[in-house]
Amino acid sequence: MNKSKKILIIEDEKTLARALEMKLARAGFEVVAVFNGEEGVALLQKEEFALILLDLIMPKMDGFMVLAALREEKIKTPVMVLTNLNQADDIKRTKEFGVKEFFIKSNTPIINIVERVTKILK
Repeated sequence: MNKSKKILIIEDEKTLARALEMKLARAGFEVVAVFNGEEGVALLQKEEFALILLDLIMPKMDGFMVLAALREEKIKTPVMVLTNLNQADDIKRTKEFGVKEFFIKSNTPIINIVERVTKILK
């Protein structure tokens, strides 16, 4: 049996996180959603994931702090950023952390994100 790949969603917008979780699960992935960066980093220290979907603007610990923590912990899981920040310097900052993909939430239908994740992980 093909073991499904695990995806971690770190997104404080619960409706979006749930929608992504449902669509990705339907696409055959095992999905875990957490709603802040602290929870995400704590989980990544205990479990392995094939991919992280990361929001940048969150309470407690934002996406940039999560990326810095991943680097510090030497966690090499690929990251796709979902955000409404579309400033060139934000995009550049995420690239410096090795982020593979950068999606602007307001411009990207969930189905496109699911298709991209599927392409990357299959």
